[in-house]
Amino acid sequence: MKHVADTAAHVLELERVALEAWGQGDSEPYLAITADDISYFDPFLNERLDGKDSLRKWYTAFRELRLVFDEIYEPRVQVIGDAAILTMQFISHSSSGTVRWNCTEVYEQRGEQWLIVHTHWSPTKPPVRAAGRHNKN
Repeated sequence: MKHVADTAAHVLELERVALEAWGQGDSEPYLAITADDISYFDPFLNERLDGKDSLRKWYTAFRELRLVFDEIYEPRVQVIGDAAILTMQFISHSSSGTVRWNCTEVYEQRGEQWLIVHTHWSPTKPPVRAAGRHNKN
């Protein structure tokens, strides 16, 4: 049971370090823990991103990002063999306001390293469409 607790703490620490750097416009710590074959969903994109090179290009749009502070709420790490699923709520605070997110990160142990193989970000309270109306985009 200690192995599971150690793995969960390690994965959460990887995420905290990467998010802290991300909030200062530095995506390198995230890229360092990202698998080459990652799949990535983001609410600002119409399609899934596949591969680390695509993600690296997407991250360049956020180089000017600066968060005053951020918070991880209710993190949960489920360890299943060589995989760890991190689910959390993330709240970022910047000069332009507060944004609340739901996030799922799927890590896989590859050799001695834990790498993110799938990411999914979504707003905690997305806009709600009226009943009977569908987005035709």
